[in-house]
Amino acid sequence: MKTIHLALMGAGTVGQALLELLPTHQARFQALGLELKLARILVRDRSKPRPGVPAHLLTDEPKGFLEGADLLVEVAGGTAQAGEVVLEALARGLPVVTANKALLAERWDALREHAEAGRLHYEASVMAGTPVLGALQSLWGNQTLALHGIVNGTCSYIIQRLEEGATYAEAFAEAGALGYLEADPTLDVGGIDAAHKICVLGRLTVDPGLAWAEVQRRTRGIAHLTPQMLRQARAEGYAIRLVASLYPSPEGWVGAVRPVRLPQEHPLVQLGSGRNALVYQGHPVGSLVFAGPGAGGGVTASAVLGDIYRALSGQPGHRPLPAPAPLPAQPAPAFEEV
Repeated sequence: MKTIHLALMGAGTVGQALLELLPTHQARFQALGLELKLARILVRDRSKPRPGVPAHLLTDEPKGFLEGADLLVEVAGGTAQAGEVVLEALARGLPVVTANKALLAERWDALREHAEAGRLHYEASVMAGTPVLGALQSLWGNQTLALHGIVNGTCSYIIQRLEEGATYAEAFAEAGALGYLEADPTLDVGGIDAAHKICVLGRLTVDPGLAWAEVQRRTRGIAHLTPQMLRQARAEGYAIRLVASLYPSPEGWVGAVRPVRLPQEHPLVQLGSGRNALVYQGHPVGSLVFAGPGAGGGVTASAVLGDIYRALSGQPGHRPLPAPAPLPAQPAPAFEEV
């Protein structure tokens, strides 16, 4: 039996959910000839109460955190300290499992070579426990035409409340009271969270060098929406949704996030209520729809745990597309932006 020492960065909602799941999977790891053992848990504040988290393993000191570790699992979020720890682990030759879409989107230049080498596993970074990254990799045999998704549940909730007649201020306050908003709410309502995710998806499907700055430049949020706009759209047979997209342009592949008008019968309207959804359009496969929970500690931790299995069984991580996908001869029609 080989002992694997796991270094965990982050013990918040996802980290604690992972710690609850790990003991229930020990028999499966043992069937692989592995004994999984927590080495250390890196957190920002050791004094914060964390029920169920072994206090003797907690540290707030990054220096020495990776000593003796065989695998890093990063679920802390952010791009600064998380980025330095992840890059240190990769430089040491450790496989890394992360759910950090912001890190992947914004520090791709430093991470790309490691992703191409298969050392970086990040299924949980988009749509939590709904396994879309692996599915999209399996579609490389197709000509990609476009990809559109509803990938931020907070914005979906606020738009739903606007449709029901609440003002933006009321809907925003309700989302905050329910715990749906990030510590920096502009990450949600400004479209940045969705932009991070479409950036990750884009490098797997259309362009391994898709630039974060370009996606960010084409990102708009939902703060300008009103109940009147939503009612008018519905009267005309449409729904307004915040949609993250990948589509071709004369200059190349584009990643964008913005509110658009969708027909009421569109799959993103029908399936995107209360959960995340993606529509992939390709040739010859046609249209494929993926839908499922896109957030939550348990479902995100399940995807992290799946990546731990793959990393420890020697399977490569999520490699980006080897080269930009060719632009289709007949681009899919664009949505009307709001």
